[in-house]
Amino acid sequence: MTERRAEIDVSAFPEISTSLARLGPEFHGHGWVLGTSGNFSAVVGREPLRLAITSSGVDKAELAAGHILQVDGEGRVLEGNGRPSAETLLHLAVVRLRGAGAVLHTHSVWSNILSDAHSANDGLSIEGYEMLKGLEGVATHEHAEWVPIIENSQDMAWLVGSVEAALKKHPHSHGFLLRRHGLYTWGKDIVEAKRHVEILEFLLEVLGRTHSASD
Repeated sequence: MTERRAEIDVSAFPEISTSLARLGPEFHGHGWVLGTSGNFSAVVGREPLRLAITSSGVDKAELAAGHILQVDGEGRVLEGNGRPSAETLLHLAVVRLRGAGAVLHTHSVWSNILSDAHSANDGLSIEGYEMLKGLEGVATHEHAEWVPIIENSQDMAWLVGSVEAALKKHPHSHGFLLRRHGLYTWGKDIVEAKRHVEILEFLLEVLGRTHSASD
C-alpha cells in the first residue's frame, strides 16, 4: 500500500527539531535530565505517523537540532544521524493511545524517589494543590491526579504492554512514572507537554519534600 505522503509537512521537522532542542538545556538546568538521560519527541505527521525524537546518548545540556531524528511508526530512522532510544516505542504508544502531539520524558531525583516509595500501590495521588490547574482540563485545586507507577524493564515489548495497560486503565492521567527511572508526560503540542513537565515535576518535589519533612 502506498503511503499518504501528502499529509507529511516536510517543513515541520526542522522547526520541531529546534523546539525540542531548546528543552534540553532548560530541563538540564532544573536537574531533570542530567547526563544523557531523558528523551523528547513530537509528532511531525500522522498519516503516516512520523515522529521527531532525540537521539540516544546525547548530553541534554548540549542538545541541538542536529541531535533530533525523524522516525516512522515502527521507530525506524528516516532522517538524521544517530540511534533512537529503545524508549521510542513508548513515545509511539503514548502518541497512539493519547493522541498526543508531544511526549517528554525526564529523570528527576523526586520522580525516582517517589516511584520507588509508592510502587506497592501502583501509583500515587496528588490533590489539593493549586498547581494542578496547570494540567490540561483541570479547573480546580480539588482535583485528584492519579499518577500510575509502572515497573521498569529492559524487555521493551513487555514495558510497552505495561504502559498501554496503564494508559487504558487510567484514561484521565496526565503522566506516569517508571519505577526508579522517571516521568513520562505529554500534551497536544510541545508547549503543553512542557507545561505538564513543569507542573508534575513541581508537584512531585512538593510531595517528596513534604514527606521528608514529616519523617
